[in-house]
Amino acid sequence: MSEFEPHRIEFDATLDGMKVPGLRAEFFRRPEGDRIASVGRYFFGDQELLLAWGYVDEEHCRHNAVRDPAGGWHPAAAGCPEVELIKDGQAVIGLAVRAAGGNWVRAVREQCAAGKEAGG
Repeated sequence: MSEFEPHRIEFDATLDGMKVPGLRAEFFRRPEGDRIASVGRYFFGDQELLLAWGYVDEEHCRHNAVRDPAGGWHPAAAGCPEVELIKDGQAVIGLAVRAAGGNWVRAVREQCAAGKEAGG
């Protein structure tokens, strides 16, 4: 990441056409010959969740990697990440991202998760 320049930050970022409250996307770029490489780093609250990278002239991600909540990163996978929105009724309260090994990494807003556990 040290070779990339910050490009923009999107708060309550959009995934699959849905705004995800609490999802922050930070985008970085660098020139590579006649192309521009791009990396998106995604956080849900304070939890770093996902990296996706490729080139700005490509329609989809070239690769992605999901952060392991226990530490470190799952191996990189080709293409865009598989993402599922977690909803409470119509409200998006989190998301799950499938890591390269097939397991899902979930990130849910704390206040919603705590309310559910407390019966709310």
